Amino acid sequence: MNDTAPGRIVLLTTSHRVAPGLLSWPAWQALRGADRVLCADPGHPQLPYLGEAGIEVEHGFATARELVDFCTEGGRAAVVLTSAEGESALTDGLARLAGSGRETMPALELLPGSYDLPGARLLDLVQVMDRIRLACPWTGIRTHEDLAKYALEEMYELLEAIETGDREALREELGDVLLQVVFHARIAQDDPDEPFSVDDVAGVIVDKLIHRHPHVFGDESAETPEDVKAHWMRTKAEEKGRESVTEGVPLGQPALALAAKLASRVRAEAIDVALPAGDGVGYELLALAARAEAEGTDPETALRAAARTFRDAIRAAESARGARD
Repeated sequence: MNDTAPGRIVLLTTSHRVAPGLLSWPAWQALRGADRVLCADPGHPQLPYLGEAGIEVEHGFATARELVDFCTEGGRAAVVLTSAEGESALTDGLARLAGSGRETMPALELLPGSYDLPGARLLDLVQVMDRIRLACPWTGIRTHEDLAKYALEEMYELLEAIETGDREALREELGDVLLQVVFHARIAQDDPDEPFSVDDVAGVIVDKLIHRHPHVFGDESAETPEDVKAHWMRTKAEEKGRESVTEGVPLGQPALALAAKLASRVRAEAIDVALPAGDGVGYELLALAARAEAEGTDPETALRAAARTFRDAIRAAESARGARD
């Protein structure tokens, strides 16, 4: 007995993160060749484009039994899957019929009609942030100034995840930092005088990356990391038009990082300037930071690592004292 019906059921999946109408060629072929096209969601974004293509769509899901019977008689059906409740019932029903061993089943095909591109979930984040901004009483009134401290806290938490090598924490903290970017961009969108959006933010950094990588996007060459850094610093200087290498160095950063950054700028530009002489711990730390930077060591990271070791030693000593007590 032939246990395969002449028809087939195509379960067509689509992504809401891709512009409606952008379907794969196999998807359009399946839709055009189907005797029945069904969609449970009357608001599905693909429907207007299917209509323009002359494809008639039935609004509502048929049952698994109905589709199997339809295909057993030689019909072909394409089903556009949506987030509607009916899609799980349909797929579960088809699985039960196929697994019973008593049915003459049509060919079943799961056909991706569109795929998420890399970074597609960022669109979800932008949409979620927009909804929260409009509907949440707390989020709706936040300002850049309100969020400034959170951005700093999240960066420190990200730094800790990197230093401890905790991959799960790293993924989470990167998300928290990303949230700060999207949140600030959404606040900026509401500015009455100089609004900009997250797309403007992304556009600026894309243009900057392209301009500062002429060895990737242009005709220049770079064989070593040092060549790349030279390209970066040269194009950055041209963009900023700064008169001093100290411009753009934020004084609010941790002191060791500030000292290292200034020393790095001086060394990169070969400026003949001596470290200021003076008595006291501050000048000694400045000299140590400059020496570490020249040797390729980030003094802030080095001190943090030493501090963590010191913290562990303190905990061990406390534990030993507790055991004695």
